[in-house]
Amino acid sequence: MNKDILAYNNTQTATDKEICDILSREINLKLNEEESKIWHAHPVWFIDENPIVGYSKLKSGIRLMFWSGADFDEADLKINTGKFKDASITYTAAEQINLDDVARWIEKSKKIQWDYKNVVKRKGFLVKLNG
Repeated sequence: MNKDILAYNNTQTATDKEICDILSREINLKLNEEESKIWHAHPVWFIDENPIVGYSKLKSGIRLMFWSGADFDEADLKINTGKFKDASITYTAAEQINLDDVARWIEKSKKIQWDYKNVVKRKGFLVKLNG
């Protein structure tokens, strides 16, 4: 596992660390060949420099976010602002994590992607890469 992500997880409270450890382990299993790093202060995994999935600490819990998740057609993922194509779920306890759901969402994130890598160059306009 990426040492910076491990350090991030280790700074969390016991409950949040357990959630982060489960999420990072599952994401690493499914995206083991892909780049991962701390990006904008939280763990993110990339495919060809395009952000795919990450998680972050919020007041309400640990949010697992998929950058293109709005197109996954998954009821448990909350579509956020509508400006972009992200969707997320927030966990407050490790027992809430359904590993089958997380695995399915990660597989969808490999197939359904919007080009966030070039969003600044395109002045906020997103282009669908695949899916």
